[in-house]
Amino acid sequence: MQFTVIIPARYSSSRLPGKPLADIGGKPMIQRVVEQARLSQAARVVVATDDARIADTVRAFGAEVCMTKASHVSGTDRLQEVAEQLGLADDALVVNVQGDEPLIPPEVINQVAGNLASNPAARMATLCEPIEHLADVKNPNVVKAVFDRNGMALYFSRAPMPWARDAFASAPDDMPAGVEFYRHIGLYAYRVGLLNDFVTWPQSALEKTESLEQLRVLEQGERIHIAPSLLPVPGGVDTPADLERVRARLAAS
Repeated sequence: MQFTVIIPARYSSSRLPGKPLADIGGKPMIQRVVEQARLSQAARVVVATDDARIADTVRAFGAEVCMTKASHVSGTDRLQEVAEQLGLADDALVVNVQGDEPLIPPEVINQVAGNLASNPAARMATLCEPIEHLADVKNPNVVKAVFDRNGMALYFSRAPMPWARDAFASAPDDMPAGVEFYRHIGLYAYRVGLLNDFVTWPQSALEKTESLEQLRVLEQGERIHIAPSLLPVPGGVDTPADLERVRARLAAS
């Protein structure tokens, strides 16, 4: 199995501007992400950015960078541009690792790439993890996933699903016994051909309704493989509080 990791990194962020360059234990966050990705089995690790400050930083610590357009409306569009710049074939595998995931385990990068390689019926793969608390089930910022017995995604939603009708009717404040809920983890593997098709598809109705890009893929009749993550995936850095949490965790390790 051979795959390329592409790490989109944007400077602008409403809650934490310039976060790819935020210092974490003496290194910029984007370097931490690249180092984790290099510990995977990836044949190549490339940072994708539209910002010269990020590009200069990445080159300074010896990593590969691709400059992309600033006009992309989604990370998937940026990913496709990089795959095109690199001349990757339609059947090549790429893994999208977010530039704000400095603690991502390299094992799960290998897992999602391997799952896609092992499932030729799918052109996209992702991961999930069990949800243990009712607050997360009902939280619209926690994206839920349901999938079939073959590990193919049926749907992704911000709403609680599956809806445990009888359990919630009798005890709406309790976690239903015997019902499995899964949180979607935003780590994706793609066959490049899907990326090339994705950028030609218009936004779908469900994608717009839920604000979830992966629903565009499902609405096109494509298969998305999904499996529980082999390891916990720590949350990314979205806020100053997240940044302090990551700094504290690395300082204690």
